[in-house]
Amino acid sequence: MENSFGKLFTITSFGESHGRCVGVTIDGCPAGLPLNEEDIQREVNKRKPTSPIATTRAEEEKVEILSGIFNGHTTGAPICLLIWNKDIDSSEYEKKRFLPRPGHADYTAFIKYGGFNDFRGGGRFSGRITATFVMAGAVAKKLLNLIGIEVLAHTIEIGGIKAKPKGLDEIRGNVEKNPLKCADPDAAKEMLQVVEKAREEGDSIGGMIEGTALNMPVGLGEPVFDTLEGDLAKALFAIPAVKGVEFGSGFSAAGKRGSENNDPFTIKNGKVVTVTNNAGGILGGISNGMPIVVRAAIKPTPSIARSQETVDMKKMQSASLEVKGRHDTCIVPRAVPAVEAMIAITLCDFAMRAGLIPEVTK
Repeated sequence: MENSFGKLFTITSFGESHGRCVGVTIDGCPAGLPLNEEDIQREVNKRKPTSPIATTRAEEEKVEILSGIFNGHTTGAPICLLIWNKDIDSSEYEKKRFLPRPGHADYTAFIKYGGFNDFRGGGRFSGRITATFVMAGAVAKKLLNLIGIEVLAHTIEIGGIKAKPKGLDEIRGNVEKNPLKCADPDAAKEMLQVVEKAREEGDSIGGMIEGTALNMPVGLGEPVFDTLEGDLAKALFAIPAVKGVEFGSGFSAAGKRGSENNDPFTIKNGKVVTVTNNAGGILGGISNGMPIVVRAAIKPTPSIARSQETVDMKKMQSASLEVKGRHDTCIVPRAVPAVEAMIAITLCDFAMRAGLIPEVTK
């Protein structure tokens, strides 16, 4: 397995859904950064289930700092962050050990690791591991704050219901005010109805999350293989539910003319900027100083109560499966902080590679 990401700001995620804990080690964090458990807990709390449409698994999600912090500041040594798993029920997984759940990594993991993988709750392939991303993202966001970069993410679509575009103040103010983390309150109400309908029918539903990075410097990115888009996409695809990533105008650019999709340059307050931002803040794999805009498509939760066709890998014959247990009808809201975290982690690594964040903060 490859469980590390980043070159200078490097995170290594560990733990399984039904194991003793999930955690992350951060190597390369500069010394002198004020940091405590409350800073990290604040971000982790954003991914807790907050409504009837979410899982009933009630983990405390209490963050513990094991190393790398002394007298309220980072020391420059590796930081180890941990959350203990306490509310675990593996009974359904034990019963259906050899019945791979459609849409999950049960079959691929079984084959790749010879059946030695921890299958309980999806093990290493569970959305539970995104808690480790969020913990590391909390540290990255504090470092980015030193150079004025702000990262935001919010739900823009669920089940075909699209939110209306909102200003930055509305995004900042509205996202945590509804369980779907949508900046458009009216759309959030419609989304909730669609999700509840899917739940009543024993089904699930997906959607779209938009992430934005503000106050970006020009020059982050290392073409040709370590482009900013490439590493951001890689980071986002580490989130188990993500099945598509686009920047700026994204896939719609395929249907446009160059005159429509190009971003004209102009001067504003003594700086070179673009009139539009179809590039999503990145040109040639390098940040151009405009806000980075990236969207992640989140698939419907694979675990559903409806009967599905599968196979019995032990008997090598066809079988049917109804997934019982505690699952989110819609994983989109709980993926929002993970998207935000992975953007922050990536930008932090590139900012350090560009020399914008010193080895000792002041």
